[in-house]
Amino acid sequence: MTETDTMEIDPDLNKSLADAKKDEGNELYKTKNYRDALQRYSEAISLDPECPAYYGNRSACHMMLSQYQQALEDARASVSLDAAFVKGYIRIAKCCLTLGDAVSAGQALDKASHIEPKNAAVMQERNNASTLERFKTEFKTAYDAKDFRKALFCLDRALVTASACRQLKIARAECFAFLGRYEESQEVANDLLRADAMNADAIYVRGLCLYYEDNVDKAFTHFQQVLRLAPDHQKAKDIYKKAKQLKQKKDEGNAVFKSANWSAAFDLYSQALQIDPYNKKTNAKLYFNRAIVAAKMKKYKESVADCDAALRLDENYLKAILRRAASRMELEEFDAAVADYDKAHRMDRSNVETRRLLQHAKLELKKSKRKDYYKILGVGKGANEDEIKKGYRKSALVHHPDRHASATEDEKKVQEQKFKEVGEAYGVLSDKKKRTRYDNGHDIEDLDGHSGGHPFSQDIDPNQIFQAFFGGGGMGGGHQHQHFSGGGAGGGMHFQFG
Repeated sequence: MTETDTMEIDPDLNKSLADAKKDEGNELYKTKNYRDALQRYSEAISLDPECPAYYGNRSACHMMLSQYQQALEDARASVSLDAAFVKGYIRIAKCCLTLGDAVSAGQALDKASHIEPKNAAVMQERNNASTLERFKTEFKTAYDAKDFRKALFCLDRALVTASACRQLKIARAECFAFLGRYEESQEVANDLLRADAMNADAIYVRGLCLYYEDNVDKAFTHFQQVLRLAPDHQKAKDIYKKAKQLKQKKDEGNAVFKSANWSAAFDLYSQALQIDPYNKKTNAKLYFNRAIVAAKMKKYKESVADCDAALRLDENYLKAILRRAASRMELEEFDAAVADYDKAHRMDRSNVETRRLLQHAKLELKKSKRKDYYKILGVGKGANEDEIKKGYRKSALVHHPDRHASATEDEKKVQEQKFKEVGEAYGVLSDKKKRTRYDNGHDIEDLDGHSGGHPFSQDIDPNQIFQAFFGGGGMGGGHQHQHFSGGGAGGGMHFQFG
């Protein structure tokens, strides 16, 4: 052989060497040493690139290493070399299903079943393809209906088959975000970004989480990055637009709040609450802001309702708990106010002001369980001496027993008791010392500064007080519609009321 002659390659020798490499690969595969097995199958293919079985074996190795795209390429290469290679079609189907492509899987299975109609593996993969399609369809229906819990359930079932499907994983991360499970959502997105740092869908999900966690500026940065990578990304466009609208409306509400335009602030916060029902943190703040406005407008029931709404979105929202407690105090719902202040105090035991508010609420609760002498006289707690006298005159005339002489016995007893309480109320509120002690929360039985004696109310004779006001030219008698007719029940004055 001369220098210009070329060495001829012995095809049989190459096939023999390739077969030996394949055998080595098979032994490594059995011991789960897939990476080394993959190398042997690649060497076998280099020696004999026309053998479909080698591509089939390497495809199986790629699948065990979760390299499904490479596995799919090798499986397709195997059937291109041998159109009757059933194992190749089955591997194509498996790879397509794992990647979430049930349609392509079905096409491969059709070819396999045409060759071997009763192949058990083909029938099993058909069942898997049918299950995957069913759960994908049910997911879409639930997603469109905004039933994200059911959507997540369907995705989890679909991912049992399509474990490497990026589209389903992104959808799962998105559902987590809509459900407020931000940490789980971020984990899924971050896993995808580790494999592909420019994955626009994963960046969109991270932005979504930041937006729902009220980290608006960082969220905007993420949405802008998505739109640079994928200008037609509709979901990023929609949420970016919504986020900007929400921020703008909230800022407008805050501006008019600072100018004390309560009505305008209430309307703007209400409009902001309609923009995105899934942004729980921002909406909790909006409900809280609106609760403050309602309290400024003395709409305390509405204030409590908005605090309730804020706390449904964020159960540990301390400011909302304190605002609700203050509004409940205004509504004289002292039991509920004490519960709120107690919860706030347990959340922040170092706060002296919260502790003071709790003690004040407990005092008001204790006072509320006594007779309310101010209500009995129909006067405010800041009433002066003249207002207390006028309140007594009016209430005493309404409840005096002689006004109810023709009533039933039970009604008479009720009015006599009310008349007695009117006297008690005046006896306390007209005495500066007793009124001060009463206002400070002392028990009614202890208004004289001692306890253990007879109840205070037994020291009051309502008829004597009434006589002092209306008898013998007493205070204010001239302008009342009454005339005397002698002694009445209980030794007091008897009146006939006109």
